[in-house]
Amino acid sequence: MNEIDRSESLNRQNPVQHSLDTSRIAELRGRVQHAIDKGPLPSIQIALAHNGELALFETFGAADSNTRYNIYSCTKPLVASAIWKLMSEGLIALDRTVAHYIPEFGMHGKQDVTVEQVLCHTAGFPQAELAAPQWWTREDRLKAMREWRLDWEPGSRMEYHSLSAHWVLVELIERLTDNDFRQYIRTNIIDPLGIKGLRLGVPPDEQGDIAEAVLVGKPPQSDELKDLLGLSINWPNSADQSLLMFNEPEVRALGVPGGGAVATAADVALFYQGLMHNPRKLWSPQILEDAIGRVRVDFPDPITGAPANRGLGVVIAGSGKYLPYRGMGTAVSARSFGHQGAGGQLAWGDPVSGISFCLLTNGLDANPLRSAQLCAAASNRAGACSLGRK
Repeated sequence: MNEIDRSESLNRQNPVQHSLDTSRIAELRGRVQHAIDKGPLPSIQIALAHNGELALFETFGAADSNTRYNIYSCTKPLVASAIWKLMSEGLIALDRTVAHYIPEFGMHGKQDVTVEQVLCHTAGFPQAELAAPQWWTREDRLKAMREWRLDWEPGSRMEYHSLSAHWVLVELIERLTDNDFRQYIRTNIIDPLGIKGLRLGVPPDEQGDIAEAVLVGKPPQSDELKDLLGLSINWPNSADQSLLMFNEPEVRALGVPGGGAVATAADVALFYQGLMHNPRKLWSPQILEDAIGRVRVDFPDPITGAPANRGLGVVIAGSGKYLPYRGMGTAVSARSFGHQGAGGQLAWGDPVSGISFCLLTNGLDANPLRSAQLCAAASNRAGACSLGRK
């Protein structure tokens, strides 16, 4: 598996399976193979890491181990980890307003929005737009952010800021370090972890190993939704094609901070090992523990109705009846943390078992129920791989 060489500092060169249940690893592999055999996904890549080392890395379907995927919103913890780095260096404080660092951001009532609120999706501008052509240059991005208006009072609720918040976070990085945000993240997070394939912003001549995202499947039927959810919902008859923009070489090169990173599943699983083990003390241990271990936001998620359980840029599993809504399955500990991505991408780490897991695909399934079922089934099997797990 050539991809293992991309992450030599954390995986000791070869996959290992000590302290893991090999029969459950086989069950995980079997469930993913079943998804490929049944369709409609063209390829799936998974990786399981444990205690700093890669234990499983496999690609199923029409791809190989060198293939990288767009990880969509699994990008968000990577950007957040750069903010934690700035916090560790005393360059930024959570309770400061964004306008303290970026004065022009404070226009149109945004003067009280804090850095913490931006990280936690409580900032009040979830629908703020920043897309082409404004996003191509920093000057135009700043002009767009300056004109944003609030949808609701900051700190009063939680609503997912799918792209808007992370443009603010990377402007903070550039304002405080005088570095391009993509270069800062690579130099200060990715390279020290030795994770070679994870990138935010990929030059066009380095994109040949990235799987092209494709629309697959058919939307769920109303009776299917009613049987599962008990509700009659008229689901759109056509799939959302907006994610296909991440196939465009210019967009991949831009590195959209809310969802534009590319990686192999091994890269992402080892990134989570880095967050759990903090090699070379990249982050202040206290700041890192607080970021990934303390629930700061328990407002209900307007999509699921479940408490959001947001940490500082990640989702924290918690326990109880809402655990299945957190995207990590039900076999993880309450301390697990992670983030899902559009199209069925998922990634998480469990500090109790020492396991981290990532699943990536280039098939954008029009049926979100089927995608959710695969993610839950894979996470449940991955979470159960620790020896001694009942």
